Amino acid sequence: MIQNLNNIVVDGSAGKPILIDATFKANTEAKQVVVFCHGFKGFKDWGPFNKIATHFADNDIVFVKFNFSFNGTTTNDPINFVDLKAFGNNNFCKELDDLSLVLDWIENYQELKGEIDTSRISLFGHSRGGSIAMLKTAEDSRISKVIGWASPSNFLDRLPKGEKLVKWKEMNVAYIYNGRTKQNMPMYFQFYENCVGNAERLNIEAAVTKISVPHLVVHGSDDSTVLLTEAEKIKSWNKNTHLHIIDGANHVLDGFHPYDLAKFPKDLQEAIDVTIKFLKG
Repeated sequence: MIQNLNNIVVDGSAGKPILIDATFKANTEAKQVVVFCHGFKGFKDWGPFNKIATHFADNDIVFVKFNFSFNGTTTNDPINFVDLKAFGNNNFCKELDDLSLVLDWIENYQELKGEIDTSRISLFGHSRGGSIAMLKTAEDSRISKVIGWASPSNFLDRLPKGEKLVKWKEMNVAYIYNGRTKQNMPMYFQFYENCVGNAERLNIEAAVTKISVPHLVVHGSDDSTVLLTEAEKIKSWNKNTHLHIIDGANHVLDGFHPYDLAKFPKDLQEAIDVTIKFLKG
């Protein structure tokens, strides 16, 4: 029987709560765990993520997903960006620190006792979440495997330069338009300062080079948000990294929100199948 522990509230790394879900086959057998990290302008219940969680659970994998504490949603409204001040104050270090707390929770949560094998915890993320998973794997010995879907190879390269940077500093805020929600979402200048001040911790190349556990990178050939060349760079940094390219796939692997399909789109199904095979291999 599939069990869903949904919207469990855990203290986050900087004074805001993290919401966590765990989906698993309740059979008192110790199963491997995968921890899913959403991307930028994402959340744990986006699109097909709930269906993906159930599919992994059917395959004897405990699927844990969560909202980063500063992703712009709240515990009362976990699927809408109702706290734009939090969104604007998010940064990569908060996300890395949140992820540590999620790992602590997995190890200690009473209702998971007997259902999980804490020696087999993998990190898995989409887009920015995949890069966060790679960085965390390099700094946390609890991780046994890591998977990134459509993930960037460099965070700092994506920061604005020149006049855009000067204007961001002057105004203390820049706005990112969310085409789905039609919101102008703020990013405060602290984000830039955090990136530059923590450049070493946020160096994806250094992290991937250091990773000693199996590493899977899944990327669509037609991803226009994060180009395939970024996945190829990640692959080149470590002989333990396996790159699986999905021909014709876009950044979200044909996922969308809200999601109402009984079956996964072909590209998403391929990504899921490759990921489960990697976890079980």
